[in-house]
Amino acid sequence: MAKTNSTMDILESDGKTAMLVSIEGAYIGIIAVSDAIKDTSKEAVGCLRDLNINVIMITGDNSRTAQSIAKQVGIDHVIAEVLPDGKAEEVKKLQKEGRKVAMVGDGINDAPALAVTDIGMALGTGTDVAMEAADITLIQGDLKAIADAIFMSKKTVRNIKQNLFWALAYNSIGIPIATIGLLAPWLAGAVMAFSSVSVVLNALRLQRVKL
Repeated sequence: MAKTNSTMDILESDGKTAMLVSIEGAYIGIIAVSDAIKDTSKEAVGCLRDLNINVIMITGDNSRTAQSIAKQVGIDHVIAEVLPDGKAEEVKKLQKEGRKVAMVGDGINDAPALAVTDIGMALGTGTDVAMEAADITLIQGDLKAIADAIFMSKKTVRNIKQNLFWALAYNSIGIPIATIGLLAPWLAGAVMAFSSVSVVLNALRLQRVKL
């Protein structure tokens, strides 16, 4: 049995989930299974770190397997051996620490956590339940889409703030001048039209953002 435990330790250290097989109560061997890590997963984690985002892996796998997989993709913080309802509790713990939490999942067991997180992201290749519980559905199964979505959201919010600033500036300057009669109606209309066009053109710049 000691040899069996040693074999299981080796398999789990390689990122595999080991299962004992028996027939009529007698041990006959070990089956090891593992999820293939996508080539882009390590790059995706690196992109999130570049955005100053702390990456945490929450999984139901045993600790050794989880640590092995996390090491391969560059994740330092791992919460392993968590049941489906426990994932939601772990998210709540992080929120109580004052963190803004975004979670990415694709399975039925991820749905409770996706529902309570600040931003839930479901992979389009996952289950319908996960996509229903999430706020955002990433069409592709590529984890790099997570960083792309966050990057684009920041760009969009910045663009909105710029548009609000310039719209407020136009009105703050134009309305007082028009009130005292120093701005002809045709000129006021032209200024307002230019304001609308500039806002639209500024928003269209988002189409040129390269991910």
